[in-house]
Amino acid sequence: MASSSATMAVADVSSSSYAKSRLLKSSQFSFLSNPLHSHRRCAFRSLPPTRYARISCSVAPNQVEVPIPVQGEDPKNKPECYGVFCLTYDLKAEEETKSWKKLINIAVSGAAGMISNHLLFKLAAGEVFGPDQPIALKLLGSERSIQALEGVAMELEDSLFPLLREVSIGIDPYEVFQDAEWALLIGAKPRGPGLERADLLDINGQIFAEQGKALNTVASRNVKVIVVGNPCNTNALICLKNAPNIPAKNFHALTRLDENRGKCQLALKAGVFYDKVSNMTIWGNHSTTQVPDFLNARIDGVPVKEVIKDNKWLEEDFTQIIQKRGGVLIKKWGRSSAASTAVSIVDAMKSLVTPTPEGDWFSTGVYTNGNPYGIAEDIVFSMPCRSKGDGDYELVKEIQFDDYLKNRIAKSEAELLAEKRCVAHLIGEGIGYCDLPGDTMLPGEM
Repeated sequence: MASSSATMAVADVSSSSYAKSRLLKSSQFSFLSNPLHSHRRCAFRSLPPTRYARISCSVAPNQVEVPIPVQGEDPKNKPECYGVFCLTYDLKAEEETKSWKKLINIAVSGAAGMISNHLLFKLAAGEVFGPDQPIALKLLGSERSIQALEGVAMELEDSLFPLLREVSIGIDPYEVFQDAEWALLIGAKPRGPGLERADLLDINGQIFAEQGKALNTVASRNVKVIVVGNPCNTNALICLKNAPNIPAKNFHALTRLDENRGKCQLALKAGVFYDKVSNMTIWGNHSTTQVPDFLNARIDGVPVKEVIKDNKWLEEDFTQIIQKRGGVLIKKWGRSSAASTAVSIVDAMKSLVTPTPEGDWFSTGVYTNGNPYGIAEDIVFSMPCRSKGDGDYELVKEIQFDDYLKNRIAKSEAELLAEKRCVAHLIGEGIGYCDLPGDTMLPGEM
């Protein structure tokens, strides 16, 4: 693996040259690392590309016995991709056997990082779309991580996944995101020592603004986008605002790991296995203002408060345990959660492509316009959702609220509105200014 943050893959904020891949033809995208002035404005500029070695296949081209091309296809025009995925078979010819479903294109940013190191192999093994669904992986890294990205592609080659039909790698989102039907945006700059949260919002906001533009230009018109890079709620808002041709409803901020942690803690407290816990909701921001909802959660079909009588534990300890879980893990393990984050991404995707069990729901950060809960519109807020398994979702309406839950939700809502003001310059709403109520970054994200 390339050097990366303990928290997630780092999107290099100084890249300007491009590695050649199956998709790469030209480039106009670069991240800037210039000091930010008082209003934290951002700009993107084109820089002349520098020379970069062509990505080499694991088998030299002159050593490969290339199959006879399909009639009418000029082999000189066959696009380049990584290793065995383009040189040793013809995908169109195999698809004509009708033994496979139509290929699904999945783009992953931060693809050389720790989270992706777990996630990509789960995707390739069919854990999301099933054992008869072929996929193509389009992996986005940075100039700094390109060799590690080649290593990832080599490992995918060596794993002989029958469902993995194509792999392409590169550092230009305008080309890696071409025709993507799913975009898993993991890569982001981590929170380092001395970096204010407002600065992190701006720096990562620039990344997600440009990735939104790239998706808007080249991805499928119905692409599903899951934003993992933090602060993920506001990054998802920035991304969707810069992709006006893609339905805002298609953008998600990952709060599934928080939901999974909530289920785990309730199960431990009640002395049951975690599959007995349902209807677990995470409200709000992926920060220490998040609200794990024990009022509507159930254990074996029974309301949690009827099973766990310790109200003090529910109102105080339960939330804090979940909020601090990442920090505790770092102290124990020496690194942040990567495997469990990858699992939660898989869970989030499966929740959208698998019908939600009757009476249950799942949590995801989505656009608030039209929500039935009275939450401020035009932000990305984690709420309870259901899906018919078609990639879409609807908000759950039969939700109970008490004063405790309402007050907690209002606090997270206020924080997200403040974050939105901080990145106004990235979403077309004037000059950004930051009046964040406090530093609420989760311990595991620093």
